[in-house]
Amino acid sequence: MEHSIALEAKILTVSDGVVVGEREDISGGNLQQLLEESGWVIKKRAVVTDGSESVASALISLAEGFHGLIVTTGGTGFGPRDLTPEGTLKVLEREAPGLAEAMRLTNPLGRLSRAVAGTLGSSLILNVPGSAKGSVECLEAVLDIVDHAVRLLEDNKDPHPTESAG
Repeated sequence: MEHSIALEAKILTVSDGVVVGEREDISGGNLQQLLEESGWVIKKRAVVTDGSESVASALISLAEGFHGLIVTTGGTGFGPRDLTPEGTLKVLEREAPGLAEAMRLTNPLGRLSRAVAGTLGSSLILNVPGSAKGSVECLEAVLDIVDHAVRLLEDNKDPHPTESAG
């Protein structure tokens, strides 16, 4: 079914190393390429330091007045400053555990991910890992249904996909 509403996305890279210029934002670039190739319009890319407060503050700002997808990359592991899920949980209004679970199933290392997913206003937020390969694999695992989820956030009139039970 064709939709007249453009699908918009924002990407938030969570990395102390990228903020101080010690590391290139490869995962953010890879996510942008995947989303654009899938028909999404990237409205913004941002970078913040690791930590729950920095993530929560950035997500609130990115979601304000925005209807679309916000993908965070980085900070989902076991490192001492990997607090993206904690920051995300501070601001989510509703969790979407099925999306996080589907992303974790992409490869054996996914079992180590603490990523979460859910909604804030009319934005769908997905945490993906900071690795160049893992970030893309996780997003690809749910990309086929994310557009439907985002459209439902606006008006709840998007028809259920016919090929799945709903």
